[in-house]
Order: sequence, then C-alpha cells, then structure tokens
Amino acid sequence: MNKKIEIIPAILPKDFNELQEKIELVKGFVKTVQIDVCDGQFVPSASWPYKKHDDAFDALLHESQGLPGWETLDFEIDLMANKPEERVQQWVQAGAVRIILHAEVRGDLEKAVADLQGQLEVGLAINIETPIEVIEPYEDQIQFVQCMGIDQIGFQAQAFDDKVIEKIKAIKAAYPELPISVDGGVSETTMGSLIEAGADRLVIGSAIFNSDNAIDAVQKFKVLVHRV
Repeated sequence: MNKKIEIIPAILPKDFNELQEKIELVKGFVKTVQIDVCDGQFVPSASWPYKKHDDAFDALLHESQGLPGWETLDFEIDLMANKPEERVQQWVQAGAVRIILHAEVRGDLEKAVADLQGQLEVGLAINIETPIEVIEPYEDQIQFVQCMGIDQIGFQAQAFDDKVIEKIKAIKAAYPELPISVDGGVSETTMGSLIEAGADRLVIGSAIFNSDNAIDAVQKFKVLVHRV
C-alpha cells in the first residue's frame, strides 16, 4: 500500500512501575507509545496517575525525571478524564507530544483545546455512537481524530465493534486532511478493514501486551500493514 501506517502500542498502567515495565518491552521498536489515563469518573476505571497520589507523577511535573524512555520515544496521552481544561498543562509539562481529548467529556473542552494550541498535537477522540459533527467546531484546532473501536472505553481487551468502520469512512470523506487513529479492538483480524476504511494509525494494547512476546507482536503488525 502507498501510505505509511503507524503502529502505536497503548499502555493502561495501574501504576508507574507497570508503565516502566511495558515501555521497556517495546522501546527501540516503535516511535510512539500511547499512555491511557483514566480518572474513574469519565470512565469507571481509574489508572495511573489518577488511581492514587503518585510521587512519580509529581517528579514528572517538577521535571526531576522524565517519562520512561523519553530519550527515544514520543508519548501521546489519551486523556479519558473530565475537566480536561484543568489537566492538560500537566501533561504538557510531563513531556507529551500529543494529547487526545474526548468529545464526550464533562468540562470545558473548548478551553482545553484552545490552551494547547501551538504547544503540541491535539487529537479529538469520538465514541462509536457520537456523531461526527462534533469534529466541525475543532477542525482547525486539532491535528487528528481518534475513533474508538469499542463500546466501553477505559478498558483493554474489549470486543471490537465493526460500526467504527463506517465512522472512519465518514470522517475521511468529510475531513480528508485529518489523520485518523483507531483505538480499541485492533487486531490481526480487524486491522485490514480499518486501514481500507481510511485509518492512518493503529493504537494497539492487549494484542501486543497480552501476547507471549510484545516485540514479536509489534513486528508482526508492522509486516501485516504492508500486506493490506
């Protein structure tokens, strides 16, 4: 195929140690890692650093340490949290190069998007049942869209919902210049349909980290995207 598809491992860490361990598994084999952060309010589950107070996150904010592997990796933060306007600058400080904000959050999404302009890439994530019209007010302020491929976000190893295929096609038709990431349910079985529909980035969690060998899984996905 002509376009380059990026494979982005997704980590949903319960604590900083798990984040470090999983980054070590893929460091040197990918360019970007997505860190899924959940506040326990926007989604039922809470993850690092919102699960409990965390000294490691404080160290990131004070720049006394960086995210694991920051020397060679870029990090995108999937911010599954209400009141994003109160949180985004923390993740800028922590070293993110992309922040993904969810269209359905409670809080001041407009302010969060506006505050990030000129600092890093901003993505807008939309759930399967969310109309694509929510993208329009932010079209000139975001650099990509992230389509969620599962119904219950904030959890890994969820069943893929093929309704996301038509959503990707609709977004690609309406906003052809916006890259599309797909997060949730991406596997060897589903990736072909996602790429053919218009996906540019595949965000993959359980299919990499629940496998016997994370590096082998990443390399297999890299090979497979060229066969689509």
